[in-house]
Amino acid sequence: MEEFKSGFVTLIGRTNVGKSTLVNLLVGEKVAAIANKVQTTRTAIKGIVNRQNSQIIFVDTPGIHKPKTKLNETMVETSFTSLIDSDIVLFLIEATSDEIGRGDKIILDKIKEAKRKTILIINKIDLVKREKLLRLIAIYSKEYNFEAVIPISATNLKYKEIILDEIEKNLKPGPAYYDIEEYTDQTLRQLAEETIREKALKLLKDEVPHGIYVEVEKMKQRKNKVKEDIYDIEATIYCLRNSHKGIIIGKNGEMLKRIGRAARMDMEQNFGVKVNLKTWVKVKEDWQENNTIVNQFKLK
Repeated sequence: MEEFKSGFVTLIGRTNVGKSTLVNLLVGEKVAAIANKVQTTRTAIKGIVNRQNSQIIFVDTPGIHKPKTKLNETMVETSFTSLIDSDIVLFLIEATSDEIGRGDKIILDKIKEAKRKTILIINKIDLVKREKLLRLIAIYSKEYNFEAVIPISATNLKYKEIILDEIEKNLKPGPAYYDIEEYTDQTLRQLAEETIREKALKLLKDEVPHGIYVEVEKMKQRKNKVKEDIYDIEATIYCLRNSHKGIIIGKNGEMLKRIGRAARMDMEQNFGVKVNLKTWVKVKEDWQENNTIVNQFKLK
C-alpha cells in the first residue's frame, strides 16, 4: 500500500491573477470569495483536499500589491509569512505577461529566499497564442528550478487532477491534519462573512471600492415550524463613508436586498440548511487603520 502523504500548499501571486478561483476549483467547494476585483482575499484561507493517499491543505493568500494602508500591509505580510510555512508553493502568473513584471519579481525573490519546492501555474492560457506561452515558460524557467510548469485556465475543471497529481508527487509522507470530512478550517461565521462580502463586491461593481468589511453579529440555529433546521444570521456591512452607505443600500433598499438574496442562496447551498439573513449597513471611517479590525486579517 502506498504511504500516506500530506502537506500545506501556498498559492501566491499578484492581485487578480485567479488564485481564489483556482483554490475553489481544486477544493471543489466555495472556500474563497471570488469577485473580479483586486484584493478580494484578505486572509490566508485554507481549503482541504482529501484524496485516497494524501491530504492537501491549500492556503490562498492575499494578492501581492503596493500597500497603502495598515490593512494592505497586513495582507502582504500574511502572504509572505505563509510562503515560509508551506511545503509546496503554487506560484500563479498570467499567460498574458510579456516578461517578469515588478510584482512577480518580488514574489520570485521571496520564493528563492524560502527555497521552497515550487510549481509554476500559468493561468488564462485561453487568452494567448502558443508561441507567447512558450516564450514566457522559457523566461521563468531560467529564473528558478520549478518542480513543474503547468499552463491552465483556472475555470476549467480538466486541470484539477493534473495539478493535484503534481502536488501529491512532491509531498512528503505525513498524517492527515484534518478530519477527512472537512474542506476548510474556516468557521461557518467566517464563511458567511466571506459570502456576503463577495456578493457585495460583485454587485456593487466599481461604485464602492474595497472599503467594506462584513461582521456577522448573530448566528443561531433553530428549527422552523415544519421542524427544518434554519440559521438566523444578522450581519453588518461596514463602509468608509456615508456616500458609500447610500450606494450599498440603493434606491428603496434595492441593492442591499439583492446582496442579501444572493448571499442567502449561496449560504443555503454551501451550508445545506435554510438561512434567514438580515443585513445592515454602517459607516466606520477609519476601519482600514484600526488595529483591532486589521488584526483579524493576520495569519492565525
